[in-house]
Amino acid sequence: MPWFVKIEEGIVEKKIFDTYVPAHTAYVKDLIAKGHKAKTGYWAEAEGGMLLFEAASMEEAKAIVEEDPLIINNCVKYELHQWCVVVQ
Repeated sequence: MPWFVKIEEGIVEKKIFDTYVPAHTAYVKDLIAKGHKAKTGYWAEAEGGMLLFEAASMEEAKAIVEEDPLIINNCVKYELHQWCVVVQ
């Protein structure tokens, strides 16, 4: 399955953002349970973060991203890209 990456930038105050982190964590755990091999994290030196996951297609990847509580609650703006792995 292809890999996809959602690169995100926060657009709300940290206090608001942090209220949705537990829901985002549960969402990522659910993606893992469904076999999407998801990983999420934030940049150590800057605001924003990334979600890396597998999906069958760009259409499925878009649908997955739209279910993220950080997206649903307008906490981040994002870019979605298919990541072509060269070496594993």
